[in-house]
Amino acid sequence: MSRVRFDVDRGRVDRSSADLEINPFDLNALEAAVRIKEELGGQVFVLSMGPRRTESALKDTLARGADSAFLLEDRKFAGADTLATSYTIASAIRQLGHFDLILCGEKTVDGDTGQVGPEVAEHLNIPHIACAYEVNVTRENVIATCDIGMERCTFEAPFPVLITVTKDINTPRLPTFRDRARARLVAVQMMDAAVLSENADVTLFGVQGSPTKVYRVIVPSDEGRKGKIFRQASDEAVNEVSERICHLVSPNNSAGDIS
Repeated sequence: MSRVRFDVDRGRVDRSSADLEINPFDLNALEAAVRIKEELGGQVFVLSMGPRRTESALKDTLARGADSAFLLEDRKFAGADTLATSYTIASAIRQLGHFDLILCGEKTVDGDTGQVGPEVAEHLNIPHIACAYEVNVTRENVIATCDIGMERCTFEAPFPVLITVTKDINTPRLPTFRDRARARLVAVQMMDAAVLSENADVTLFGVQGSPTKVYRVIVPSDEGRKGKIFRQASDEAVNEVSERICHLVSPNNSAGDIS
């Protein structure tokens, strides 16, 4: 397992410190897309935003059944939070033209926010369904079943629509040697800020377009909770317990004071 560094000065994860691999939830989304293509036809386009070395991961998506792969690569995209990331991806989707269905992984294993997919839908002004573990697509609409808290809900939506999927939707296929050999012959297409500027506001890319600012990163201690035994007489013990509870719920109390 790679050890990921934190850039404390800039307040963000240093993603260049770890090896690149496809987000597991995105593999589920890709598998769902390829199965829909096999049943109803169409084409599967894969989009990713990252450094040039992301190209190797995109080659893997081509081996797994994608028809085309696009890499959003530009220094102007660097340092993006979820809002700037989703805006950049939505801008690329607009640039590519007509689409019916966008499938995204539920979340990433590093940020774990689950925000990018729904935010892309908002930028594109289309409906979205989140956390789907079952998706049924016809030529008229999409029906998705989702886990929402303790409930399971089914939603129906017209095209175009965006859906984020969970790991329970399928088991991604493994590419064969022939699949990988075929994928090596397909070029990953690059898209930079200049290309997207035709239909996007470049000031909303990267750090410049990211309202989220991290001012401090704190590594929690491994100390854990501590127990305390009250040996006083019952009235004295009750008073001390009451004082401690009042101290914990006081609005002036900081997280560091809680033990």
